[in-house]
This record gives sequence, C-alpha cells and structure tokens, in this order.
Amino acid sequence: MLYTCPNNLPHARLGVVAAKRFAPRAVTRNTIKRVTRELFRTTGLPAIDCVVRLSRPVNSKDGPATTARLKAELRAELTRLFSAQARLGRPKAGKPSDSPAARPAAAAGLPSAAPPPP
Repeated sequence: MLYTCPNNLPHARLGVVAAKRFAPRAVTRNTIKRVTRELFRTTGLPAIDCVVRLSRPVNSKDGPATTARLKAELRAELTRLFSAQARLGRPKAGKPSDSPAARPAAAAGLPSAAPPPP
C-alpha cells in the first residue's frame, strides 16, 4: 500500500513500514525495505512524501525467509505503485494543492495520506 503527500522539497522522500505481523522474519523485512529503497531510488518521482506499508502477510515462519518469487512480486507491485505516482508529474511551485502530485493516490486505487497541517 502506498500513501503519498506533496512536500515543498526539491526531491521525494520515502518511509517503509514492514510490520512484524505481516513479515515475521527480520530477513524478510530487511529484503522488503532494501527492494523498496532500490526501486524508489531508480524511479523519477515528483516532490512527494511516500510511505510504503504492507497490507497483507507476505510469508510465514514455516517457509523460507525470502524467495525469488517474493522479490519478483514485490518489485512488480512497487514498480506499478511508483510509476503511477511518477506519471502524475511534478507539482507547480507555490500551489501544491492544484498540482497533479497533490491529487489523492486513489486515482491509482491507492489511499492517500492527509497533508501535514500548515
């Protein structure tokens, strides 16, 4: 799940929430964070704050901690989420509420976080 909010900085910022209840092993949580940071860095995003959060369990303690399938699914989903935000474009200076990046992420079927108070 991706939450976004416009910011007044010249670059995008990222936060990753990998809860222990959805990824019980530390190796899995670290893999999720590592792949997310890698894709965030390579995707040209506008000046927005992004928070990536797991919305369902990715594995259990019974199976292997990470698999190629898990990494491939994670890359595919994050690429879809980040590219949807990159297509919205860069916000206009001085009017972030009128810019495409300020629109809720619901356009891509994603919930949007509320903007920070002034």
